Amino acid sequence: MEFNGTYRMLIGGEFVAGSATFDVINPATEEAIASAPDATQTDLDAAVVAARKAFPGWAGTPIEARKAKLNALGDAIFANLDGFTRLLTSEQGKPHHEAQGECMGAGYWLKAFTALDLPETVNEDSDERISITRHVPLGVVGAIAPWNFPMILAMFKVAPALLAGNTMVLKPSPFTPLSTLKFAELAAEILPAGVLNVITGGDSLGPWMTAHPGFDKISFTGSTQTGRRVMASAAPTLKRVTLELGGNDAAIVMPDVDVEKIAEQLFWAAFTNNGQICIATKRMYIHKDIYEPLRDAIVAYAKTVKVGDGSEQGTQIGPINNSQQYARVLELIQDARDKGYTFLTGGEKAEVPGYFVPITILDNPPEDSRIVQEEQFGPVLPLIRFDDYDDVIARANASDYGLGGSVWGSDEDKAFELAQRIQSGTVWVNETQHLSPLAAFGGMKQSGVGVEGGLEGLLEYTATQTLVRRKKAAFVS
Repeated sequence: MEFNGTYRMLIGGEFVAGSATFDVINPATEEAIASAPDATQTDLDAAVVAARKAFPGWAGTPIEARKAKLNALGDAIFANLDGFTRLLTSEQGKPHHEAQGECMGAGYWLKAFTALDLPETVNEDSDERISITRHVPLGVVGAIAPWNFPMILAMFKVAPALLAGNTMVLKPSPFTPLSTLKFAELAAEILPAGVLNVITGGDSLGPWMTAHPGFDKISFTGSTQTGRRVMASAAPTLKRVTLELGGNDAAIVMPDVDVEKIAEQLFWAAFTNNGQICIATKRMYIHKDIYEPLRDAIVAYAKTVKVGDGSEQGTQIGPINNSQQYARVLELIQDARDKGYTFLTGGEKAEVPGYFVPITILDNPPEDSRIVQEEQFGPVLPLIRFDDYDDVIARANASDYGLGGSVWGSDEDKAFELAQRIQSGTVWVNETQHLSPLAAFGGMKQSGVGVEGGLEGLLEYTATQTLVRRKKAAFVS
């Protein structure tokens, strides 16, 4: 596959250049690296029509044949891993090793999801009747993927939707459309025309999709603020929605940990992908008995980490992905400076090209500070002292968000007991950010509606149908 040159949308099995384009920016240089098609409403209508036309044939395809196609898509990503890796780094900013891991994860997700099947439940099988509940595809799914993990988070939607028998129109973020457009080239070779359509565009395209009457479901990953608008837009036509939204994940570190051994793990719990992960640690509560030594160990490790262009050898953390998020992170840092909070490292704008923010760690800011209460989604972490477990659980749960959380301690049973008190969709003990295609992932409170992954995530793309057959009816001769 050629990874340089033109980028086109996939609509009904045909490649479409579009009547207009927009620039895609490398966040490490702030320079345009390519142009992507800017879809019109006519393009969207055409994609929906193509998906609707393909739906009966795809829904009627045996599930084992659908699984074979998903496996082939996963294999095709692996066969083009180097190209996807380099392209993803250039548009998203993450270092090559992280980009490669994401692309491998995307292929793995497609293949691993095929271990799941749609269940049938026999409710009654008597002399009088048989009653069976099954799960049938919804129809056409509109999928809107984010810029922080554009490849794998798109596959979170593609895998269950297609496995269940739906067809799809997929829209990547305008900040990171290129890898998805190249994935569309693989899909065109493997899937029947119209089963998967990929369109790209600016800020107008998402609202057009969520309001479009041709979609039976919208699956969206992004901010809570945008998620509210998605839900409101989908309401007039009662579309099904799955919303994977923001988080303000708390990590609780117990006093029995080995400070020197755990500091590096805790650092990456917060700063992997430059902190641009919905399930990254956003606030870290450290027991008072180890606060100072663990604080100092985390800061010491942070000073060894190389921040730079993701395409350069040795880079461990890249830039913020886009100018809007860059400005948002700088604003939160400035607010902390204005309030007089203590910075252990960072806190200054990097005076270099690109959307770079130095690794920034704050020392015990107030609980009601913006940097503790808001999702920063960047390389900024507040360390917070605690001395009472009931109090720290109350503080961790006193949030509108409830996506993820973690507890760290040598006493695994006690840590697990504490984890069960955190009000989040996923809570890890002595690790974080581990997701599986075979396990449900979703948020509580304003961190989302519905789940992705696992049987529960597969069933989100189906309607429940109960079939009842009366046996030996009196009016039948």
